[in-house]
Amino acid sequence: DDWLALKPQEPSPSQCCGSGCKPCIYDVFEKELAQWERAKAKQDKSLLMEKKEQSSNSELNPETFTAFNISSVEQLTEDTYQYRFELPGNSSLCLSLGQHIVLRGVVNGLEVQRAYTPISPGDAEGYFEVLIKHGELLMLASGTGLAPMLPIIQSITRDEEDETFVTLVGCFQTFDNIYLKPLLQDLARYWNVRIFYILSQETSLEKLPWSYQENTYTGRLNEDLVKTVVNSCRRKPFVLICGSSAFNEDMSRYLKAAGIEENSCFVF
Repeated sequence: DDWLALKPQEPSPSQCCGSGCKPCIYDVFEKELAQWERAKAKQDKSLLMEKKEQSSNSELNPETFTAFNISSVEQLTEDTYQYRFELPGNSSLCLSLGQHIVLRGVVNGLEVQRAYTPISPGDAEGYFEVLIKHGELLMLASGTGLAPMLPIIQSITRDEEDETFVTLVGCFQTFDNIYLKPLLQDLARYWNVRIFYILSQETSLEKLPWSYQENTYTGRLNEDLVKTVVNSCRRKPFVLICGSSAFNEDMSRYLKAAGIEENSCFVF
């Protein structure tokens, strides 16, 4: 069981940017899996800690990822940020004109990689900079109000360059009343999509499949829960609302209490 817990997890298709990166996240997985298999065969967990020696001039290694510290983050527009990464000493990336790098990190519990072209000069010493755009959408849907939300989420997940974060809160009476469960579960596998379920007529989560229990609440979507969801977003989101007239009015009131202005909301 200990060895199974240490086994690398195969990436899902949504974690790959599809840009032909080298190494691709799947290449990294294959190497880590081979390393795990060697360590398991010898029953030596220390082998899992092996790291390749980095070159003395600190240039990037095209065969592996290298860790760099973020020294600053500057917000340039409402949803665009400039990240500066530290390089050891006076080293530089030594990239050719137009060449990109691949950044890897963990978002919503998923390991994600994306390709970026640095905006800093190619010969910049001691640092490099990239621009990252972070849009944020919060969707509040009741029952069939889910319908207009799905095409929007799908258009985001199908666009490899769209890095908008989406939080969907779906309100239903019972677990059996949740529409399109397979599609919703598939969308929730994307690194930039979170889905929560609010079940007004369920009294316990114990009988729900384990994959739903962590992101499901019983009762109604009230003001406190809306504030919790809004505060869990990375930045103030633009909110889409769709449900009955009473639901739409309640959500608009709760959002105002959570600090979301009227011009940051759209009601279907």
